[in-house]
Amino acid sequence: MTGATGWASFAGRVATDAVECIDVREQPERLEKGTWFVVADFEGPARAWRFARVHDAGSDHTGNWHGPASDTWTSSMDQAAYEDAVRQVRAHVREGDVYQANICRVLSAPLSPDGAEPDARALAARLAAGNPAPHAAAVHVPAATGLDPVWVVSASPELYLSLTDGPDGLVVESGPIKGTARTPDGLTDKDRAENVMITDLVRNDLQTVCRPGTVEVTSLLAVEEHPGLVHLVSRVRGTLADDVVRPGELWRRLLAGTFPPGSVSGAPKSSALRIIGELEPAPRGPYCGAVGWVDDGRASLAVGIRTFWWADGVLRFGTGAGITWGSDPTAEWHETELKAERLVALASS
Repeated sequence: MTGATGWASFAGRVATDAVECIDVREQPERLEKGTWFVVADFEGPARAWRFARVHDAGSDHTGNWHGPASDTWTSSMDQAAYEDAVRQVRAHVREGDVYQANICRVLSAPLSPDGAEPDARALAARLAAGNPAPHAAAVHVPAATGLDPVWVVSASPELYLSLTDGPDGLVVESGPIKGTARTPDGLTDKDRAENVMITDLVRNDLQTVCRPGTVEVTSLLAVEEHPGLVHLVSRVRGTLADDVVRPGELWRRLLAGTFPPGSVSGAPKSSALRIIGELEPAPRGPYCGAVGWVDDGRASLAVGIRTFWWADGVLRFGTGAGITWGSDPTAEWHETELKAERLVALASS
């Protein structure tokens, strides 16, 4: 059974038989050779697993997903607490501490409290059928392998970083999402202003690792339709600087310059992260971090949104919204509900 030896899926590839795990922060140079599946927590820890077998994805998994009961989910912040956090961010904006901060809450429900690890492939298959996503990913390495365990299933619509070969060197691209509504008509001026603000932040992040003059916004405020909602999406790209692509430097510099993703932190990023630490009562873990793969230095990593993770008998799912001076607390709460409702329903029994 491949699940017992580890399994991962991303970008049309499936991997089985995990053979090693590394701490990306301690050994970033290891990602420059071979195929690795990466999970980076929002708070900083980043790990990568190498598997013995990697092949094109098929549809051979027939397991049934058995999720938690729909009425067992609880939230790290109820509506009153979340709306109060929105008001506190607006106070920080008024004081000039921050322009925008992304405030999230974590939903959790008991699942397999006896320690039996749930079938990640079955949940990934259910999400692929009910909520297909351009950057869907899953990584499950059981504790029984003897490696550092991980259990993450994501239906992310958002690109954190891709690395591809360009005419003048290695090209890095990001696709920040800011602005969410049920239909395009529901997108507001606040959504558009927020997207422009975060796109500028991502542009600044990429300028720390790219050749001067190569960073450009190739698409701004594009409307993307996803199951049950729409997003505003922009695209930023640049050619990596020569000193960044030196052996041993690439992933150290990329993570130092761009992580955590700007769309799920805020602007200025350092101030937003401080405020997030003050207001959010639960760690985000892989939610709002990064999940994806690196193949001989080339890569595709998603922002870990629309993401489930399991540990210690509990299934978790994160949801959040970007808060600006123009935010209405109740509207922001409902945005977090909109982002969660379809996926949590799919993951529930």
